[in-house]
Amino acid sequence: MSAISFEAKLFKINTWTILRLPEDASAKLPSRGMTMVSGTINGVLFKTLLEPDGKYGVGKQPSHWFRLDKKLLDDASAAAGDTVQVTLEPTKEWIEPEVPDDLKKALLSSPKAEALWKDITPNARWDWVRWIRAVKTSETRQKHIEVALSKLNSGERRPCCFNRNLCSEPYVSHNWTLLEPQIN
Repeated sequence: MSAISFEAKLFKINTWTILRLPEDASAKLPSRGMTMVSGTINGVLFKTLLEPDGKYGVGKQPSHWFRLDKKLLDDASAAAGDTVQVTLEPTKEWIEPEVPDDLKKALLSSPKAEALWKDITPNARWDWVRWIRAVKTSETRQKHIEVALSKLNSGERRPCCFNRNLCSEPYVSHNWTLLEPQIN
């Protein structure tokens, strides 16, 4: 697949700085769901997971988004409100997800689940992390961790019934859809 180049305006949702791909750029990706990409922003190299924005339905064009961390923003001399130059292309080399502390602790308590966790692909680990974090209450999150341990202990490599095409980050979404940007 060839590189996809575009301009995009960075924006804030809560405290995060987000880049949402233009719909035509997103349409060139191989999946409507999670997609790992490498590329440049204002000439600065990066590699990240693109999340789906969950915007489906009549009159809506689905796209992808990602959060820019402080280092990437500083290196690219960019901030929310700026328009940046982006080139990216999908990669088959997945980066490891950041495993939440509560999930790490649970995995350490179950040698069988931990062994399977280490054996599954980074892509599958992303599915588990997204499924666990996609809830709003600590009680539901704890239930998801318990279910994850049970499933991993029984040999299941991915969460069941998880729609990979929806926005699963509750900090920046509502009803599985990326929130609208904040206007300054």
